[in-house]
Amino acid sequence: MTDNGQVFHINTRGILPSKGPVSLPEELEKRADHFIKQYPQSRSAVMPLLYIAQEHFGVITQAGVEWVAKKLSMPPVQVWEVATFYTMYYKKPVGKYHIQVCRTLPCALSGARKVSEFLYKKLGLAPGEVTKDGMWSFEEVECLGSCGTAPMCQINDVFFENLTDEKLTKILSRIEKEKPDLRFSTVRDELGAGLEGCPKSEII
Repeated sequence: MTDNGQVFHINTRGILPSKGPVSLPEELEKRADHFIKQYPQSRSAVMPLLYIAQEHFGVITQAGVEWVAKKLSMPPVQVWEVATFYTMYYKKPVGKYHIQVCRTLPCALSGARKVSEFLYKKLGLAPGEVTKDGMWSFEEVECLGSCGTAPMCQINDVFFENLTDEKLTKILSRIEKEKPDLRFSTVRDELGAGLEGCPKSEII
């Protein structure tokens, strides 16, 4: 399922295998082995390994899928099935700061559509698009699990909640100026420093 509610179909006949075996830097190989050892069945580590592949390649690529499949002794198509089900795995390039607007019922009732409309006017983006300078991208997704602080969005891996046009304007302006690290690194197992003064969650 894609972020706009349409079925995302992977036609494996059109996907060409990589030329030669795929390997990642030793640090990433060791990190993957660490996750694999945590599970009684190796294929259960498919999600953290997909994160490692995405962190390395920037998006989920055929090479990344083949690497995960080889590490877990899985058919590549089964790895694709997981990658295409979840919106946190990017199937195409996104901006340096990727905005995901939750549109599920609680957020929808609290003004999620207004958040999307604001982003379209502010950044000139429709869902699925990236700004020409590569700074911003935007998509609508299903529940992000912050119903009590709707409307909200996730920018990279950080939540911004109880949004208004004014609040989101300030957030975007600060991000553009300060360039904070809002990414979670699966390899380092840590979240970036974030935007100073903005809590990781506004739930009291």
